[in-house]
Amino acid sequence: MAIGTGGGGGGRASALYSGFRSKRGLQQMGEINITPLVDVVLVLLLVFMVTAPMMSRGIDVSLPVAGLKDPQPEDRLTVSVNAEGRVYLGDRPIALELLEDELRGRLQGVGQRIAYLRADERIAYGRVIAVVDRMKRAGVENIGFVYELPEEKAAR
Repeated sequence: MAIGTGGGGGGRASALYSGFRSKRGLQQMGEINITPLVDVVLVLLLVFMVTAPMMSRGIDVSLPVAGLKDPQPEDRLTVSVNAEGRVYLGDRPIALELLEDELRGRLQGVGQRIAYLRADERIAYGRVIAVVDRMKRAGVENIGFVYELPEEKAAR
């Protein structure tokens, strides 16, 4: 169908234009609008980025700062002492008197007898030595002292 340029051409052009319309009067789109999908995905990404650090939070301990990096993070036996002097084995609170027996039980059958100590920098030195003494009596051969790097401390 050709559209002419004449006096009667206006009627043909409107007839041609009305042929492109749907029965409801608006042209339907053949594409999916993905903008709302992108918005939802970005919101989910933001939620996971905010909540992920909270999922791996342990005992609240303010660690001292040192300049050396930890060579290899691994699954390890960790003893923590918070600012109030409470002792934790892993994430579980434990009395200092029971620490020796619990460590001895966990170290049986383990080749390397290594444990790590996370002590708050504000804790009294005597309390740290008491915990180290219990760990040594339990059979721990090597005690690793956990610390933070200056840039990690500044990021908190």
